[in-house]
Amino acid sequence: MQYKRMANVTKNTLDALNTIFVLSSMDLPREAAYASIVIALPAYIFSVVCNLLLIITVVSNRTLHEPMYILLCNLSFNDIVGISALVPRSVFDMMFDYGLITFPACFLQAWCLHMYGGATLLFLSVMAFDRYVAICHPLRYHTIMSKATLIHLISSSWIIVFVLVVILFGLTLQHPICRNELSSYYCDNVTILKLTCAADITVNNIYGLFITGFFHTVGIFSIVFTYTWILIACCKSNDSESKSKAWQTCGTHLTVFVIYEISSSAVVLVHRFPNTPPALRKIMALAYVIIPNFIYGLKTKDIKQSVTCYFCY
Repeated sequence: MQYKRMANVTKNTLDALNTIFVLSSMDLPREAAYASIVIALPAYIFSVVCNLLLIITVVSNRTLHEPMYILLCNLSFNDIVGISALVPRSVFDMMFDYGLITFPACFLQAWCLHMYGGATLLFLSVMAFDRYVAICHPLRYHTIMSKATLIHLISSSWIIVFVLVVILFGLTLQHPICRNELSSYYCDNVTILKLTCAADITVNNIYGLFITGFFHTVGIFSIVFTYTWILIACCKSNDSESKSKAWQTCGTHLTVFVIYEISSSAVVLVHRFPNTPPALRKIMALAYVIIPNFIYGLKTKDIKQSVTCYFCY
């Protein structure tokens, strides 16, 4: 039975390889489309440049080879993947009114977006744990956050996201595709699932809710747990300088997490209300990946100093 299901997935995938999908139009007035391009393209370039600069700075400076900065590099790489999966293609379609995409390109875009969403929440959770150990257990920080522990946390985060996304798309690709008009201007698992001939997608819906709930629950729980203990530790401390440094680092991390949660939740909510203007749903989806994760690095004093030295010398 298992081999038969795997054979069906393979057959359905091969049948879909030559399919050309028609993307939904942004339905924006020409002036609004041009305005969106003027905003989205510079924002994309700025985000990619900042994230690449952050990665290069951390990799080239041995003094920054600490858990927090290595985790930040992973978050920046993930941010580049997510924003590159959506923004360039969307800008191209708005600029030339193209609206066609092959199945491999559609699948790759959907895959990158789901990997981006899950990995962002897991890495923000791991970074919250790192800050908790650094502030609440400073004397044991390097013992707890050892090189082996860091490798384990990073590899586990990527593997968990990869496995969960593989299952997500595996459940979708077991159904044959019989339509080619997407309900969105970009590809994700839900839009691809709507193109299938599946009579019953209960399992897909349940697993979709599970994977969404899992990532957000892990993120919210880790933030609530770690910041509760960090708040207690800061209240007990009499060192004003340590308090200021802790709040500066944690405040930036919390800002990034809240921005991401609000934007991702807004994308989900606007799709649940049928009366929401289509243009608003599509603009919200575009804003979803233009999340400035790089502000975490640019607000970190050590990285700002290293970037300055990198260009000055």
